[in-house]
Amino acid sequence: MATGSPVIDDFSHAHPQSSRGANWQLVSDQVMGGVSGGQMSRETVAGRRALRMRGAVSLENNGGFLQMALDIEPEGKGEDVTRWTGIALEVCGNGETYNMHLRTNDVKRSWQSYRQSFKAPPEWLTVHLPFSAFMPHRLEEPLDRSSLRRIGLVAIGRAFEADLAVSDLRFYE
Repeated sequence: MATGSPVIDDFSHAHPQSSRGANWQLVSDQVMGGVSGGQMSRETVAGRRALRMRGAVSLENNGGFLQMALDIEPEGKGEDVTRWTGIALEVCGNGETYNMHLRTNDVKRSWQSYRQSFKAPPEWLTVHLPFSAFMPHRLEEPLDRSSLRRIGLVAIGRAFEADLAVSDLRFYE
């Protein structure tokens, strides 16, 4: 997808490739010694082609997350998304609360991000996450929309069974 397109991923490409060409990655707290585990797959969920993350989030060994992550600007410079108001996603899940984490060029450490929560009900729902509502986590800088690098859909912070599906992900005005 060309820069400036509102589409982040419409999940029409073969797994794990996004509409923008970069691959989705499953990341868990195992990278830091945790024991959360899960899987990410491309499948049909309630009649829609989707990216789905399922697994167990555990707080053991100071863990507590599973994440589906996408580098939206593969060159590492960050994409300018100042023309957009936020990110819309079509979600379906198990009624739990999940997070979207954003990384920009200001984010230097793996534990830093800009975060916003959303619920994933058992039926498909469009969720709008305005950039103005993303809160900095473990950094001081406000969200710089001129350098968005990475988007993560995250099950985090408590022990639970994660089941999150996304069928469309795009910027909105």
